Amino acid sequence: MIVTAQVLIFLALYLLVFVLCVVAVVDLLRRPAPAFVSAGKRTKKFWGGILAAATAVAFVAIPYPLGIGELQFLALGSAVASIVYLVDVRPAVAPYSGGRGRGPRGPGRPGGGW
Repeated sequence: MIVTAQVLIFLALYLLVFVLCVVAVVDLLRRPAPAFVSAGKRTKKFWGGILAAATAVAFVAIPYPLGIGELQFLALGSAVASIVYLVDVRPAVAPYSGGRGRGPRGPGRPGGGW
């Protein structure tokens, strides 16, 4: 009983890391490459390579019933890479992404104001 609960919690955590990586990759693909340079961040290719590797490692780390179950100790690095992208890079790049993820509209913004 306890072993089954531990396995399910373990599986849920690794699936969460994989989903986090996929969300970061999808967001990366939606952003234009010049936005990264404008925001003063590393290039889109750099983040694409980091997040692609992180997603592959997270997929391989999913435990046996659903995945391969290897390289599980590296899944933490995958989580760190995707969290850094989502918390630091994504908000910095958002204003330069051509209307996506601008934030609240207010005075001085197109379509906003009183």
